Formats: sequence, structure tokens, C-alpha cells
Amino acid sequence: MFSTIVLAYDGSDLSKKALDKALEIAASHESRLEVVHSLQNRAAVFGELLFSPSEDYEEQYLSHTQALINKLNEELSSKSKAKATLLIGNPALTIVNYAKEIGADLIIVGSRGLSETKELFLGSVSHNIVQHADIPVLVIK
Repeated sequence: MFSTIVLAYDGSDLSKKALDKALEIAASHESRLEVVHSLQNRAAVFGELLFSPSEDYEEQYLSHTQALINKLNEELSSKSKAKATLLIGNPALTIVNYAKEIGADLIIVGSRGLSETKELFLGSVSHNIVQHADIPVLVIK
């Protein structure tokens, strides 16, 4: 039923739970599994003020994120049709666009990720994915 599955992953407990479910579904359908993490610019806007993190912070953030992807790829190495990829940009949009690019049949995402405060102001990533995706989205609670 599903040939290609995209899993949105941020390292939170719910994304780990979503990874387990994605692996289960991928195995049962012999699907390709693309685990993606989207790295977003950490600048913050408050009114007319723009706060941009230091270059050192950005390097540490990228290094930490790349380590997350490398660890995921190690964990997925025993799965022949699974890999992790780092995307850059707004998480919901980059995940939906990536799913379109690769012809995915299903997106799986945890209902909440690491950025619950941001959710109050911008809406959750999972909600935005559900609203913008043209394919089924499975939200794991």
C-alpha cells in the first residue's frame, strides 16, 4: 500500500515513538523509509527586532543536528530501505516538499516535538504538515 514513507524526526520522545511505528509500517509494506530532520534558522523576531544567534551557536546547532542524523543512519543501517536526511528550512514546508519530490505515499510525524513554546505562536509542525500535505499523514500520539 505504501511504497515510500517520510518520517519527520526531531529527537523528541514522540518522534522516537513515531520512528518505531514508521519502521513497523515500512517493514509490513516493504516500503522505503526516509527519516528527515529539518534544520531551521534560529533567528527570532519580536516586533521590529531581529535576534540572530552567534556564528558559534549556529555551528554548534548544525554540528548537533548532523550528529543526530549520523546516529539515526547508524541505527537504520540494518534496514536496507531506510535512511536519514537533513533538510534546511521551515520544518513543515520542507518536509511536505521533500515528500512531494520523492513521491512519498505517507508522512508520519509525532503530535508534538521539541519546540512546544514555538507551537503557541506559530502552530505545530504536525498541524501544518497535515494542513499542507497532499498525501495521508499519520500523527503519532
